[in-house]
Amino acid sequence: MFIKRYLLLLLIALPLFAGVKHLSLDHAIEIVKKDNLELKIARFNEQMKHYEAKAAKGYHYGKLDATVMGMRSNDAGNVFGFKLQSREATFGDFGADEFMNNFGACQGGDMQACNDMYNKPPSSLNYPEARNHYQTKISYMLPLYTGGKLTEYGNITKSMHRMSQYDTQKLLNEKIFQTKKAFYDISLVENYISNLSKIIHNIRRLESIVRTMKKEGYAQNIDILEVQARKAEAQSMYNQAKLNKDLAYQFLSFLLNREVSSIKKVNDMAPMPRVSTSELEANNIDIQKAKLGLQITQMAVNVEKSNFLPTVGAFAEYGSADDELWNEFTNKDAYTVGVQVKWNLFSGGTDAANLEKAKVNHLKVQDQVALAKSGIALKVKKLQTEILSESADVKSYKKQLRFAKKVYENYRARYKEGIVSISDVLIKQSKELEMLLKLLTVKNKRNTKIFELNSILNAGGNV
Repeated sequence: MFIKRYLLLLLIALPLFAGVKHLSLDHAIEIVKKDNLELKIARFNEQMKHYEAKAAKGYHYGKLDATVMGMRSNDAGNVFGFKLQSREATFGDFGADEFMNNFGACQGGDMQACNDMYNKPPSSLNYPEARNHYQTKISYMLPLYTGGKLTEYGNITKSMHRMSQYDTQKLLNEKIFQTKKAFYDISLVENYISNLSKIIHNIRRLESIVRTMKKEGYAQNIDILEVQARKAEAQSMYNQAKLNKDLAYQFLSFLLNREVSSIKKVNDMAPMPRVSTSELEANNIDIQKAKLGLQITQMAVNVEKSNFLPTVGAFAEYGSADDELWNEFTNKDAYTVGVQVKWNLFSGGTDAANLEKAKVNHLKVQDQVALAKSGIALKVKKLQTEILSESADVKSYKKQLRFAKKVYENYRARYKEGIVSISDVLIKQSKELEMLLKLLTVKNKRNTKIFELNSILNAGGNV
């Protein structure tokens, strides 16, 4: 009974561990957009930049603080200050009673009292009793004018958020590039495995022919051994191709952050994208980042210029204090308002040097934008040329492969007639394998360059 339950649970759980089957390329790209771990991390970086921009915007609205303090002191200055803030200070706190006593005695002719009246420190002022003090206040500070510095800081943080979005888009293009390449690699290697299977089948047929001819006395053991060696070589290539296919599936599973068991095969020749110079400049991520970087450097120039302008800020404070918390709050409340203007008149040339540095950096980035445009255009032209060259190679190798197959079949038939040796047949069969490998390699190179071109054109889709 226990075993039956265990088997039932295992059968129910099997679909949970099974990989995705018959996955299409379009579906895989959608999964990458949503579930790729590197893209998720990039989006977290985007969110942090977004909140940095919000924080910079918040500085325009100033700062409002509420403060509640509780203290106890017998320090003369503190106690007298506490009483003043509580609006409870009296002349007695200055030692008025001692003064009046000495004044009366002085009037009666006591010269010591006359001296003490003016020179003896009053005990009630200098040695007060300890006092509690509770203060509650609300203070608000608002920047009225900063020479444009706060505005430019806000613009810079917004631009940095946009820059992080470009970074995410570029990463997405890379992941789409890798996903497409994985699909086409798997399709190519499956075609290669299929062709290798046919070649191995043909070698086995050849081995059978050699064995038959040996029985009839037209072949030797060395001929059989030579064919078997070639079969072992082809079988090794077949096994390596299967391992490469498994590795490609593992990489695809890593990209999609889920197990993939099988895909829907795609044409092993990726289509050539259309290239437009205007669209390239409008869509290429590196060019857009360079342009945005140029805007940021201009903002940085404006920030340095603001150091030559005054800053104006306003301040307001309202509160109440007493020796009991929130006691007679409105009767003992007080307010303070003010405006401050601050203008740096001399900084030893530091501000001027920083401004010139920002201007030079702006000029440098202007040239970097031009370099990015010309560099990307050159890279696109180079990729187009290489793709066209490799497309021509694909056509050539296809024809050579067809020819090599025909030659091999011809030599196999001539071997049966005793016209050629088994070595001649295997040489021709090696040529077929060579052409198959060359065709696979050039197709792979061509597809890789096409996907790289798509990535440069930003043709992968938005985040």
